[in-house]
Amino acid sequence: MMKPIAARLLTIVDEFAIKFQQIEPSIFDEKLNPEKWSKKEIVGHLIDSAHTNLRRFIVGQYQTHDKIIYQQDFWVAANNYQKMTQSSIIALWQLLNHRIVAVLEAMPSGYYTNVIDTGKETINTHTLLWLAEDYIQHLQHHINQIIPGSFDVNY
Repeated sequence: MMKPIAARLLTIVDEFAIKFQQIEPSIFDEKLNPEKWSKKEIVGHLIDSAHTNLRRFIVGQYQTHDKIIYQQDFWVAANNYQKMTQSSIIALWQLLNHRIVAVLEAMPSGYYTNVIDTGKETINTHTLLWLAEDYIQHLQHHINQIIPGSFDVNY
């Protein structure tokens, strides 16, 4: 079950890494509202999501019910993605997702139903299989913010 998810993730990431590079730098960096993320910062958020989910996919194989959360706005600000070059941020996003693909492909099926707690203030457990599927939907949602109409997804 994870191999098709991993293959889908690889296809999306490699396709959109190219498309993101083709976005005019001034558009990629532009902040339409100081309170909202630029396209570059959205990719930064996807990097942070990749870090967090990579950890979930690994830790969830040997330790169940572990609480792994993150504060998305803090992570984007702390990483100061707006100062990175367009090519560097896209390369980092692509490389982290290639690691996720490798971990998902190698994951034994017996771990698919292991659970991780993603709740910030409450317990909110999900299986590793659910998290992998949700990771793709989350990715598609944010890609739609960068390149509208890329996916038909309601996240």
